[in-house]
Amino acid sequence: MRQRPVPTIGLISLAALAVAGLAVAGGESKAAAPAAPAPAAAKNAASVVLEPTQGSQVRGTITFTAAPGGVRVVADLSGLTPGAHGFHVHDKGDCSAPDATSAGGHFNPGGTPHGAPDAEKHHAGDLGNITAGDDGKAHLDQIFPFLSLSGPDSIVGRGFIVHAGKDDMTTQPTGNAGARAACGVIKAG
Repeated sequence: MRQRPVPTIGLISLAALAVAGLAVAGGESKAAAPAAPAPAAAKNAASVVLEPTQGSQVRGTITFTAAPGGVRVVADLSGLTPGAHGFHVHDKGDCSAPDATSAGGHFNPGGTPHGAPDAEKHHAGDLGNITAGDDGKAHLDQIFPFLSLSGPDSIVGRGFIVHAGKDDMTTQPTGNAGARAACGVIKAG
């Protein structure tokens, strides 16, 4: 089978049409706009509903939202005794034990000592204390720069514990915050 040569006049005409098209478009190529980027795979929000442990009345909700400089934590709790209460992300997302010991210890992927959230070294789950008023209610709205909602150090799927007592932020490994008063599992969304 013999192929016919492409006539030179045909190539010249095609080139002229392409140049004319650019001239009509103002000298710019009007290629299709690139597709919008896909939504980020990283999670940008999570929440937890805290339920009382056996013998406790503590309950509440906490939201976690990605924010400039870290993760914004907004907590509203009730049923607390007046004063400070340890406030921690725990390693396991399991609140099945009546005393919430099933949630394990503080979330600590870096293997660091327990400490205050603003200390040079502390667990990734060390959020310090939340303080209840005389009415047993507590509110917190704070950005924690070390929290993560995605990746290997994500808090999503972990347990969250509010303790019966104050975290002294020095006693190892838990801050001597006393019994676990409420527990919940942090869920994305």
